Amino acid sequence: MEMGARLWEPTNMKTTSLTILALVLAVTVTLTGCNTMRGVGQDVSATGRSVTQGAGSVQKSM
Repeated sequence: MEMGARLWEPTNMKTTSLTILALVLAVTVTLTGCNTMRGVGQDVSATGRSVTQGAGSVQKSM
């Protein structure tokens, strides 16, 4: 019997389904985390630009 055929036997189907579900969830969490970290990076960058512009304005007014 082939390995692929054994994966879909009723006794192994639950384990296979849970494994696939775990992998899909892991990929989803990873991709969501990447987007979140990208957003944080953009926010920090925008804050840095604002501080730099503010410091430039103060320096010009002195």
